Amino acid sequence: MVAEPPTAAAFIFGYPLRAGHPDNPSNKTLWVVRTPRDGAPLQIEAHPAGGSLPVVRETRAADSGPGEIYPDGLDVPFAGCWHFSLRWQNGQAELDLRYVVK
Repeated sequence: MVAEPPTAAAFIFGYPLRAGHPDNPSNKTLWVVRTPRDGAPLQIEAHPAGGSLPVVRETRAADSGPGEIYPDGLDVPFAGCWHFSLRWQNGQAELDLRYVVK
């Protein structure tokens, strides 16, 4: 999934993403950002699309490579479409991801 503006993308592994805290497989997302992260973390904030609560927040360290990547396994409490806001050292982007019942 490419974000808006197209400065970030989410590569989903273990499709589909599942609500709750699934295992075998767990949710796995690889966030890729276009601009240099300069060692700064990725700030992730998610909430249900069309709503403001609950909010799920996570910070991912810039400790993976090669390139400008952040591996993640963000879980959300319930199924539906979730709106993600991403912020890093030199950019920001937004996208929606769908989670199903686990």
